[in-house]
Amino acid sequence: MSGGLLVAGTTSDAGKSVVTAGICRWLVRQGVKVAPFKAQNMSLNSFVTREGAEIGRAQAMQAQACRIEPTALMNPVLLKPGGEQSSQVVLMGRPVGEMSARGYHGGRQQKLLGTVLDCLAELRGTYDAVICEGAGSPAEINLRRTDIVNMGIARNAGLPVLVVGDIDRGGVFASFFGTVALLSPEDQALVAGFLVNKFRGDVSLLEPGLDMLHGLTGRRTYGVLPFRHGLGIDEEDGLRVSLRGTVRESNVAPPVGEDVLRVAVCAIPLMSNFTDVDALAAEPGVVVRFVDRPEELADADLVVIPGTRGTVRALEWLHERGLADALRRRAAEQRPILGICGGFQVLGEHIEDDVESRAGAVDGLGVLPVRVRFAREKTLTRPVGEALGEQVAGYEIHHGVARISGGVPFLDGCRVGQTWGTHWHGSLESDGFRRAFLREVAAAAGRRFVPAPDTSFAALREEQLDRLGDLIEQHADTDALWRLIESGAPQGLPFIPPGAPA
Repeated sequence: MSGGLLVAGTTSDAGKSVVTAGICRWLVRQGVKVAPFKAQNMSLNSFVTREGAEIGRAQAMQAQACRIEPTALMNPVLLKPGGEQSSQVVLMGRPVGEMSARGYHGGRQQKLLGTVLDCLAELRGTYDAVICEGAGSPAEINLRRTDIVNMGIARNAGLPVLVVGDIDRGGVFASFFGTVALLSPEDQALVAGFLVNKFRGDVSLLEPGLDMLHGLTGRRTYGVLPFRHGLGIDEEDGLRVSLRGTVRESNVAPPVGEDVLRVAVCAIPLMSNFTDVDALAAEPGVVVRFVDRPEELADADLVVIPGTRGTVRALEWLHERGLADALRRRAAEQRPILGICGGFQVLGEHIEDDVESRAGAVDGLGVLPVRVRFAREKTLTRPVGEALGEQVAGYEIHHGVARISGGVPFLDGCRVGQTWGTHWHGSLESDGFRRAFLREVAAAAGRRFVPAPDTSFAALREEQLDRLGDLIEQHADTDALWRLIESGAPQGLPFIPPGAPA
């Protein structure tokens, strides 16, 4: 078997990432050697592979679903937005420059097609099956000419396409039909059918619509996945939280001790790797929410300033919102603050940035004795170390180079009083360290909070991936899905007018 499939979506955030992960986990449980692939990803949530390559966290999560190590082959092109008009282009895990959307779609994107196809071919030569994820919608007709991630890759690699629609948003039948009807005859020939995501209620009530959709398009629906809470893991586009809402859709387990611990995450602009706080939210009795006003810090036991693709912009935003002064007061009062990566940098005394924002010399919040200079080369590493008497592993993704002149060493950063700063993402996924850190926070906050002794973040992640595999196994036609992956799109699929404009 050397099969493949492209999971496309009617929209962004239709569930492509989690459906891809679910199919991968279902396949690997059947003994299939499978790998994920996304030709081009736009995301501020990224990960560092063992060889020091930066890829989207969604593809790292999908590789975990496949029970394999992630590599740059799985996400050859990563776009990291730096504002409304430009993104950093990361090619094969390394940044190659900044580019406007017009410049990228105006020619650069198509030139990357050869690299993308080579990566896909290498994966298909190594694995029994490769499950590819599209981006946005395949019916973005304004971008079809230079597309390398949706129908462009499907056409060039001969991949069958499964279109996922989020019925929770409404309009899923129109979205399915319209997606097919806006594709060229050649593209339509590869669209095998549909997968309904996030359905609530009695499936029998949906079946007449599915039958009519089949009659209109000649394409079947391969499954109806029910709505499930807490499955939005490591997605790329959406934060999946609203400001002043709790992290994701997870339910907070009751505390082991007498008190809960409240964590406020500053929702800074261009926030990156906000998945760092998922490990906190996984702890029983820890309530995590995103905030954007100074008064929302008042009852927080811990404030987290996460990573960002725009350190100087984040600093400006903190001042504009009144959060900068609130953070300084909080530090002076010895109330816990954790800065991660860009969040660590804004807590320092001085920033010299001629790379990311090109703002030059900028004063930081002055809470930590750190001076940061932005280097053109990006640091991409997977460090290991010790903190609070516990082993810690993490990963680093940053241009800023920190020069530390005081405080107590903390990972690669420092600690002053109850303010902590580090460049390490993912450190809170180390269970022993996370518990030790939360005990320190609880003591400083005067909370009778006790970390659960047996919470394993890795085990919880595995449970989530198994739940995704269960969704596919229990609610999709897996025999038909297997045939699709193994043999390609059915022959003789009808053309649905009007098709793509010339």
